[in-house]
Amino acid sequence: MDGKVMSRMPKLLITGASGFTGQHACNHFVNAGFAVTAVSRKSFGNGQVQTELCDLTNKESVGKLIKKVKPDYLLHLAGQNHVGTSWIDPVSTLEANAMSTLYLLEALRQENPDCKVVIVGSALQFDPQNISTLTHPYSLSKTLQVLIAQSWGVLYNMNIVIAKPSNLIGPGISNGVCSIFAKKIVDMEENKAEKVLEVSNLQAKRDFVDVRDAVNAYEIIITQGKPGEIYDIASGNSYSLGEVITSFRALTTIDFEIKSKVKGQEEGRVEILPVEIVKLGWKPAFSLKSSLEDILYFYRKNKP
Repeated sequence: MDGKVMSRMPKLLITGASGFTGQHACNHFVNAGFAVTAVSRKSFGNGQVQTELCDLTNKESVGKLIKKVKPDYLLHLAGQNHVGTSWIDPVSTLEANAMSTLYLLEALRQENPDCKVVIVGSALQFDPQNISTLTHPYSLSKTLQVLIAQSWGVLYNMNIVIAKPSNLIGPGISNGVCSIFAKKIVDMEENKAEKVLEVSNLQAKRDFVDVRDAVNAYEIIITQGKPGEIYDIASGNSYSLGEVITSFRALTTIDFEIKSKVKGQEEGRVEILPVEIVKLGWKPAFSLKSSLEDILYFYRKNKP
């Protein structure tokens, strides 16, 4: 596995394990034959994995975690991923995204420098050579996260790879736009909400990729990814929010009104091409329709 000869199950440390992607990742990697240690700031139930509570913004706690687990691989998913929150509390956002990454890498450098690390960045990063393209503190935090990871790879010859997913969707608790739409539609089906779906801009376009496809890509990167490489993970297709709502309409028997805050503003095609990960054999298994079906099914079966 990744050139390493092991007589035991490889040890994988997953941060942010209680989150949307983290829970999918834990299940996926257990089934793939890894000994998973799941890290979170709060307790959560998953009998298949070893769990550890850790505040990743605390340097000493991170050092103790790495010393205890001594992972062969690290999948770093933890962080603050909400743009609005980053405006309200930019310092905590920088701590959660940039400093936690630095603490993890430095602890690994001192305790287990041979560990292969996959840092999950964001498609919302900006070009640091053009500061005028910076749009919010979240973008700054994720850009700094990647720069720190790349720097530790260069300075200390560590095996660090960057994954950059687009908008992740799929079954599970998520604050993403598709999940927000699905929850509202399920409430409408049960007469718990007014039959009106509000959207900021119907013409806004996104590249959506299923979280299960993304986690599969993370496994490929862990086992085959090259140090220093950045792997975009995306469907390669662009859909407007209006098209997403049209797809949802076809999956429910109810009718509902659509209210758009912004009218008539066209957006260009979002193009994120997953060239490098496709070279390693990755291919999305879930279409937008199948992902939306699974999201609706999840919220119909898991009512609050």
